[in-house]
Amino acid sequence: MAGKKLTCLKCAQLNRVPFDKLTDNPKCGSCGAALMPSKAVEITPAVFAKASASDDVPLVVDFWAPWCGPCKMMGPEFEKAAGKLSGQARLVKLNTQTHQSVSGKMRIKGIPTMIAFQNGREVKRQAGAMKVGQIVGWVPSN
Repeated sequence: MAGKKLTCLKCAQLNRVPFDKLTDNPKCGSCGAALMPSKAVEITPAVFAKASASDDVPLVVDFWAPWCGPCKMMGPEFEKAAGKLSGQARLVKLNTQTHQSVSGKMRIKGIPTMIAFQNGREVKRQAGAMKVGQIVGWVPSN
C-alpha cells in the first residue's frame, strides 16, 4: 500500500505513512517527532517550503503576528481545530513578523490568513479570524 508523504515539522525529513496509520500518532523516522500532531505547530520557512510542496495530507498554515489582535483571538480557536482535525490535516503557524519574506512571497495582504496546501499546491485561502467550527469546516478533507 502506498503511503502518504509527510514532511516532519521539526527536522523537515520526508516520511511515508500508510493511510490507515495516520491516526495512530506516526513518528518521524529521523527525529521521532509526531508527524500528525494534535496541536498547532510553529514552523520555519524551510519546513513550510518543503511541506507545502511535498505533503499529500492537507497542510493548513495560519500566517499570523504577535501584535495582531484578530490573530490573538483566533489562536486558541486554531489550536482547538488542530485537535479536532488530528489524523486528517496538519495545522501549523508561521509568524509573519519574524519571517517577512515568506509573507511577501505568499502575497499575504492581511492577517490572520489561512492557506491550505495539498499535493504540492495551494487549494484554499481565507483571510480573517475564524472560530473553531468554521476552521474545521473550511479545511479540505484528505
